[in-house]
Amino acid sequence: MTAQEIARITQSPPGYMAKILQGLGRASVVTSQRGPTGGFRLNHELDAISVLDVINAVDPLPRIHKCPLGLEAHKDQLCSLHSRIDHALLEVERSFGDTTIGDLLRDPGASYPLGGVIRRNGSDPDVDVDLAP
Repeated sequence: MTAQEIARITQSPPGYMAKILQGLGRASVVTSQRGPTGGFRLNHELDAISVLDVINAVDPLPRIHKCPLGLEAHKDQLCSLHSRIDHALLEVERSFGDTTIGDLLRDPGASYPLGGVIRRNGSDPDVDVDLAP
């Protein structure tokens, strides 16, 4: 599937989608092939790609390793507020690391990822999306 097709399906600006796909390619989440029959394809099964893999490929979650305020008194150890914020970010990382793209698509909730653009059973007549690697 081409970057243009993915942008159209996900209702994303083409330039933005191209940058996302570049990051996913650098992280080996997708493979690209040039040419008239080229496009992007997943490198792994949906259950082998975590949400964290995608996030880290595109825009990693920030962690707090030193005082964001640059306070000299906090140079060796985070204050309790920043320590708790960093711990919360760690929990988000763990949750995203334990959740795969396949999990999201199988979720029995009423909403679908991408606002219903990709259906669990692939039955959307307006979108022919091959999610298999």
